[in-house]
Amino acid sequence: MLRIRSLLFFSAFAISAAGVLTARAADVQKSAEPPYPAKPIRIILPLASGGSADALARMVGETLADTLGQPVVIDNRPGANGIIGVDLVVKAAPDGYTLLVASGGNIAINPALYGAKLPFNVERDLIPLTLIATQSFVAHVSPAFSVKSIKELIALAHAKPGSINYASAGAGSTAHLMAVLFESLTGVRMTHVPYKGAAQGRVSVMSRECDAMFDGLLAALPLIKAGKLRGLGVTGAKRSSVAPDIPTIAEAGVPGYSADAWYGLFAPRGTSRFVAAKVSVTIIKSLQIPGKREKLIAQGVEPVGSTQEEFVPFLKAETVKWAKVVKAAGVKPD
Repeated sequence: MLRIRSLLFFSAFAISAAGVLTARAADVQKSAEPPYPAKPIRIILPLASGGSADALARMVGETLADTLGQPVVIDNRPGANGIIGVDLVVKAAPDGYTLLVASGGNIAINPALYGAKLPFNVERDLIPLTLIATQSFVAHVSPAFSVKSIKELIALAHAKPGSINYASAGAGSTAHLMAVLFESLTGVRMTHVPYKGAAQGRVSVMSRECDAMFDGLLAALPLIKAGKLRGLGVTGAKRSSVAPDIPTIAEAGVPGYSADAWYGLFAPRGTSRFVAAKVSVTIIKSLQIPGKREKLIAQGVEPVGSTQEEFVPFLKAETVKWAKVVKAAGVKPD
């Protein structure tokens, strides 16, 4: 009995000692982290310049540069629905010097579109750092186009199936899928014209090369206010505080329509917890600053700044949601 008690005592002591040593080892590892950042940081944006994501990526870059004391370069790498840019980050050294700002289309929609053809696995190869912001899109047309409301758009599309051309930032992009959702809920058929970026699509609507577009409110709003575009309806569940005169698509004639775009910050898998936490906390804190929040809200963006723990389940839910839309509509990438 005495021997058994002795063995139990020493076993408990060993477990306790192991716990202490593990904790100390973690402290030593943390203290051994090299100073970060010690050189410029690159943020890859897998989208063209001039869009909503570009504006947010530059905001993130400015925040990191101001807070961490190192230059931050925004590297636009559009193409292949964002796959080129995301793949560059996945293959980059996981040292915190290459980060990714990407849209829901790049991250949550592409897996449904490309499946096993994707050269990476989002869940396996990327670390979600924070959900930066969400944003309503807006369905807009040229003021020179005869359509002046969502109901008129639906009526014309029903009367002349396929005659209305709508632009997007590419097949399978967020803009494209929002239009697909619109078609599925209204039973209309329009003709999709994909461009290499949202800015090009926007210009095509202004020039009447295309009739309509589902576009980021952040980028389209100045043109709507200037009278160069006509906003027909916002995609969110409620009207935007910066464009209260534009009804939601749901209230304008499509009950049940609701979809927001979102933008997140990611790092390559393998990035240390120390670096990941430092970057994410920097952005989360910045999004709580009243002046910065008000500036983003004034541009049609709803700042979020979620924790890593909150971002992961959100990402999974969005992936499931858009996979159902892609499957139901039979959307295929170019």
